Amino acid sequence: MADQVAVLAGGCFWCTEAVFLDVVGVKSVESGYTGGQTVNPTYKQVCGGDTGHAEAIRITFDPAAISYAELLDIFFATHDPTQLNRQGNDIGTQYRSAIFPQNEEQEHITRDKIAEVNEQQNGRVVTTIEPVSDWYPAEDYHQDYWANEGQRNPYCMAVIPPKLQKLRKSFQNRLKSLGAIA
Repeated sequence: MADQVAVLAGGCFWCTEAVFLDVVGVKSVESGYTGGQTVNPTYKQVCGGDTGHAEAIRITFDPAAISYAELLDIFFATHDPTQLNRQGNDIGTQYRSAIFPQNEEQEHITRDKIAEVNEQQNGRVVTTIEPVSDWYPAEDYHQDYWANEGQRNPYCMAVIPPKLQKLRKSFQNRLKSLGAIA
């Protein structure tokens, strides 16, 4: 079975990238920008909130090892889908909760998953389903940020470990290794 791609936006891409790097079946995670109108936006432009882009991750995964629906389960468990245009202290449309299905099958699964989570959250889910849009990889220093810089960044130290704890607690059977999460 050929690898597939999932594009998810759940706030700061440093934080969402860190969650998926140790998930079984995930081949790669790239931080970037999607869903906006500016061609080749920079981090500074996207952070300004005027480009329309979301900070997002592009996950390449093996569907024989992990399903798209399982990736969405992890996504919803490790960010707050009830926060409109924000995650914690990150505020603006660039931090929105959004899913960019890559095909009709993913769109159908996404709609079902949002309905399921919305029922659990008493109808408060604000995660949007957005059309496939041009993908712009973030600058090199944003890639694998948690491993390279994040553990020296106070913001990341406050935000990422709780997400990784949720991942470890709820999806232990989906992890490549517990050592990478500690």
